[in-house]
Amino acid sequence: MTLTTLEEEITSATEVLNRSVVSIESTTYARSSRRFGGSMMVPLQGSGSGVLIDELGHVITNNHVVSRSDFVSVTLNDGRVLKGRVIGSDKATDIAVVKLEDVEGQNLPFAKLGDSDNLKVGQIALAIGNSLGLPGGPTVSLGVISALARPLPGADFIYEGFIQTDAAVNPGNSGGPLANLSGEVVGINTAIIPYANGMGFAIPINMVKRAVGQILANGRVIRPWIGISAIDVNPAISRRYDLHSNSGVMVIGVSTYSPADEAGLREGDIITSIDGKSIGKMKELLSELSKNSVGASVRLSILRSGRERELSLRLLEMPATILGE
Repeated sequence: MTLTTLEEEITSATEVLNRSVVSIESTTYARSSRRFGGSMMVPLQGSGSGVLIDELGHVITNNHVVSRSDFVSVTLNDGRVLKGRVIGSDKATDIAVVKLEDVEGQNLPFAKLGDSDNLKVGQIALAIGNSLGLPGGPTVSLGVISALARPLPGADFIYEGFIQTDAAVNPGNSGGPLANLSGEVVGINTAIIPYANGMGFAIPINMVKRAVGQILANGRVIRPWIGISAIDVNPAISRRYDLHSNSGVMVIGVSTYSPADEAGLREGDIITSIDGKSIGKMKELLSELSKNSVGASVRLSILRSGRERELSLRLLEMPATILGE
């Protein structure tokens, strides 16, 4: 590939994506006490980016961009300003869906969603969004996929497995797309680490698709739950507790009346696979569980006192209290 060809791919992908990237301004009213009695409502404003995903006016953004917002204003790339409302969000994955109002006849440009399972480290990536809230439309930055399935330091998200990129991601980029050279959205930019140089993170688009699909269908994400607390097994833990495995997920607590409790899972059991897929860490167990629906039955392979066993359990919906909602 020549440099000219690469430039053409970058500019072509950017032109396609820019049309679907939007700027989001959110307003929340909070009560503020005054010095000499009484109180007043003070508007708190936030901003971020989003990406249109269909002609009906659905926009994907980050939950933290629109969390608890009373009003949402969305500015399209061509300058049009439309009102929006948050129709659902998911704190666990930091995803929210905004529905634009009065979209009939607006001819909204929307992005094509790619497949994040096909990403490779070293692949060129484009981060697009309204960096620093600067006027003049979205900003594009170029980089590579630095790592996949990366945990985000300091995050309280339940699901790990972020895309790490060195494409410049600045405040205001949150909710904007991370894209490949075909102009397909492969992730939603969600965070930067202030003390790190050239390091940004994006939520894989396949995870986003699952969350958005449930938000559109149910107004929220209905997440399967088995009811355990656990730790990852590694060689050091295995030696310390004289376990019979150097990997897997060791159960350290079982919630009463949970699917795990009903199936007979006990403290000290080591989960080694789910439905035949090997499990080495808790995040892998969570990822596999998220692919199942509430009410489905799954088969767990466990080690108990060095002996292999199989348990079948029926998934229930994760209680809202666990998600901190």
